[in-house]
Amino acid sequence: MNFVEKFTEKGQMIAGKLQANRYMKSISEGLMSLLPIMMIGAFSVLLSAMQWETYQNLIAPIKAYIALPAKFTNDALALYAVFSISYRLAKTFDIDGLVPGFIGLFSFLVVTPITEFAVEGSEMPVGALTFDWLGAKGLFAAMIIGLLSTRLYVLFVKRNWTIKMPDGVPPTISRTFSGLIPAIMVGIIFTIVSAIFSKTSFGSVHQFVYTLIQTPLQNLGGSIWSITIALFLMQLLWVFGIHGGIVILAIIRPIITALDLENLAAYQAGQPMPNLVSGGLWSTYANFSPMIGLVIVLLFMSKSKQFKTIGKLGAPGSLFGIHEPLIFGLPIVMNPILAIPYILAPIVCLLLGYFLTVIGILPIPIGMQVPFGAPIFVSGLLQGSWKLGVAQILMIFVTTALYYPFVKILDKRNVKAEQMNN
Repeated sequence: MNFVEKFTEKGQMIAGKLQANRYMKSISEGLMSLLPIMMIGAFSVLLSAMQWETYQNLIAPIKAYIALPAKFTNDALALYAVFSISYRLAKTFDIDGLVPGFIGLFSFLVVTPITEFAVEGSEMPVGALTFDWLGAKGLFAAMIIGLLSTRLYVLFVKRNWTIKMPDGVPPTISRTFSGLIPAIMVGIIFTIVSAIFSKTSFGSVHQFVYTLIQTPLQNLGGSIWSITIALFLMQLLWVFGIHGGIVILAIIRPIITALDLENLAAYQAGQPMPNLVSGGLWSTYANFSPMIGLVIVLLFMSKSKQFKTIGKLGAPGSLFGIHEPLIFGLPIVMNPILAIPYILAPIVCLLLGYFLTVIGILPIPIGMQVPFGAPIFVSGLLQGSWKLGVAQILMIFVTTALYYPFVKILDKRNVKAEQMNN
């Protein structure tokens, strides 16, 4: 077995394990299922904070209402995340996810510190649950608590620490009572955990997770070199026929989602966005359909009938980020010549976009959760500026230039083979 075969086998094994890992899968699918919620919040931010004076004057009377959905979506995303992740994880154990979802939500809330405010005219302070830990800052805590609370719930259920109802009881009521004892036990555990952490220097579970886990991971994942390495590995896996998106995005999605939420919050507040490197940067420059350049070369710059046919088949999908017809049709998989521009094209676009942002030519993407399949220019526009959409269009020229010399090498071979066959 040669190196390529060994690498492919190992890569497929790792990809299979990641896809089969119930915890990674629950986090990834749990966050993906929040896309509609994040889209509502992102559009709310975009429409309320669009930097155009005439527009701002026009919406001034209703701006607070336009911005309101963002408060209960982006600023409270951790609440949705803990429920969704708990629900997904419970389903992997063949347990109805509704009760574990609620228990995960309770566990998250019970460890969230309550802030007391003095109210004028009242002798008693008022306790309030602020949004501080319900949004981006609480996202990693939501993931951890969702997994732990559900795993404990499942453990107690599997050990039959449940209430057994008679056969004649309706299934809905029976399921509710069967999870009663596990739910109470999980609730007690997280209440005790909350009390313990309140006596530490951190003050809360949230501060502990944010300080020791989330901040270091965001600093690591928020560097241009980290995201470039992730992009390189994703493209490399595709070259060996492994779905790189599933493998890599499952790892980095929690990090870039938190970075995006921080940018959205800053954009809505009219403040400078703190994270140049984020999911917005990734989707704008690395995931904007960079293979459109390959399609242009196949359709208009190659002479091979085979390449022109593949170009026609791949063109519609490439406009919406669907690249499989090209990856497996040319193929790019196990093709050392086309693998070079395939790996380089999105990396060059990412680094170019990063550089142009650093020197101030392009704005920082606002962190909009752009749905998969959003066409070029539109996906850039949704990131807060027409300049980003134009930049995506200009990137097509870059990717076309990168693909051209490599495609021409294979094109000449194909033309000779076609002439010999004729």
